[in-house]
Amino acid sequence: MTILNNGTVKLEIDSHGAEMQSVTVNGEERLWDGNPAFWSGRAPVLFPICGGLPDDCFTYNGKEYHLPKHGFARSMDFEAVSATDISATFSLKSNAQTLAQYPWEFELLVTYSLRGSAIDIGYTVKNKSDSTMYFSIGSHEAYACPEGVEDYDIIFAEEETLETCDLEGNLLAKTATPVLKESRVLPMYDKYFAIDALIFKDVKSRKVTLRNRKTGKSVFVTFEGCPYLLLWKKPEAGYLCIEPWTGIPPTVGSSKEITKKEGITALPAQDTFKIQHSLYF
Repeated sequence: MTILNNGTVKLEIDSHGAEMQSVTVNGEERLWDGNPAFWSGRAPVLFPICGGLPDDCFTYNGKEYHLPKHGFARSMDFEAVSATDISATFSLKSNAQTLAQYPWEFELLVTYSLRGSAIDIGYTVKNKSDSTMYFSIGSHEAYACPEGVEDYDIIFAEEETLETCDLEGNLLAKTATPVLKESRVLPMYDKYFAIDALIFKDVKSRKVTLRNRKTGKSVFVTFEGCPYLLLWKKPEAGYLCIEPWTGIPPTVGSSKEITKKEGITALPAQDTFKIQHSLYF
């Protein structure tokens, strides 16, 4: 376990999945505890896809590849390549296991840095292949809501009119359900998560706040460069995930060809992609 501490924020990171395990701010735990009775995750890194695929597979150059929902990074061991008291970087490199599922050589670097009461999370994807690489990357942090999610609001930086994409299994349906009209404040209700998640394709904001309307306790999340935003929890569980993604599950009936997938990033051979989002407590 790698531990960062700047006197305000203490962050614990497991090299398995390069996943945050604990975030304490001024001594108070702010991350979900991973209770397996509900969901054992805490803050998985989603790569090289976000969400599911038709039959958990995609095609490329006439060959079919099988990938689990959210990809393989969250279930693999990263190498801790650097660490100080306030910053750490973890590396995952392609290997025989990944190449059997995903035909590109790559290196994924995840860097956590403390800044006052904030955590900066940076992702670097290096295409080590001689062809264009297709991928998505996403965050999946679960914030502790022990009082119950219905005490909380999501507050957008800009006024929004939003529909959530309906789901058919792990894929998007061809329909959507309105949830917000010309407002910045979206009150949370357990009913939103009876099926799965709120999935927003057309969010103008690149900053949202999760705030307890009774106590004022909040976390402010920025996600420049991520066009998709998801909110998710298990029913009755005391957390809410705020998930900025660069990709999105395909719509039912879509092609399995990864080069045609909605929300896919095409990274040229030997090129590098970088993105960062931040959590302010």
